[in-house]
Amino acid sequence: MAKQFLREHCVDFEYIDVDLLEGDERTKVLREIYELTKGYSFPVLVVGDCVLVGFNETRLREELGL
Repeated sequence: MAKQFLREHCVDFEYIDVDLLEGDERTKVLREIYELTKGYSFPVLVVGDCVLVGFNETRLREELGL
């Protein structure tokens, strides 16, 4: 839902499909997610200095200025 929302609103973004990662790369990304969120919930969206956990359209619109 998050990727679809961003595409529909022509927002440039980068993403990582964590479930497709393996080995050290997966471990590294999961460690980064934990440092940002203190958990392992998905999706994790980073907008500037704001970290959003889960897809919350209202909050995402606010952070993106939509």
